[in-house]
Amino acid sequence: MMRILIVDDEPPARARLRQRLGDCAAEVAVDVVGEADGGAAAVEAAARLQPDLVLLDIAMPDMSGIEAARHLARLSVPPAVVFVTAFDDHAIEAFEVQAIDYLLKPVRAERLVAALARVRRRTAEAAAPGPAADARLASAARALGVVRTRLAIAERGRMHFVPIADIVYLRAELKYVTVRTPAREYCTEESLASLESEFGAQFVRVHRSALVARARIAGFERVRSADAAGEGGEAYWQVVLHGVSDRLPVSRRQWPTVKGLARS
Repeated sequence: MMRILIVDDEPPARARLRQRLGDCAAEVAVDVVGEADGGAAAVEAAARLQPDLVLLDIAMPDMSGIEAARHLARLSVPPAVVFVTAFDDHAIEAFEVQAIDYLLKPVRAERLVAALARVRRRTAEAAAPGPAADARLASAARALGVVRTRLAIAERGRMHFVPIADIVYLRAELKYVTVRTPAREYCTEESLASLESEFGAQFVRVHRSALVARARIAGFERVRSADAAGEGGEAYWQVVLHGVSDRLPVSRRQWPTVKGLARS
């Protein structure tokens, strides 16, 4: 029995998919474990219900299906994803190049059966979604010009969606990256390097273990580290940030890059 989560912001579209799945019952045994009306709700529902498959609309107002799928790929038990879309040929080409499953609206029963069979076959082969799936999604997102607007962070059984615009800095610490906002800190398992690659336009590296939001740089201050005797040692620069009292050191290597970024 394949456990399925249906995601679409339009109730009639969700009802039609339920009906199509019912039409397929003789060929593929399915159990619709839930529905969601948006991308954020889909990620939360998938984390709670752990479906085998998410049938995911793309054009949704709160969070695009592409962005939601990238968050789904990072869950501890990531589901398979099949997009349900009315997108144009450019989007379909991006999906096909990355071998991403999709269904065109209006969904035909025979096409749905074929998609379900592929998901079942991959599951039987233990080809679970994960980093490879996320890489394919990231490539398709770039081709379509879709960027993540939030980080999805699981904490004590709850999913937090942290807007990228709210992040003051990202700092690597042991196995995790600290995500600092004016309100609080979060921890993510995403690597600093991957975050820099994706959000390099909004953030700048100030140290090998830290990225700061360009828009949050208020200025710099020069300080001296204490030597072994407790006296003033070598001088270095710290970045002063809007929204938090934290000060992050700027490495010598990065100083020429960041020194002109202070905003009034």
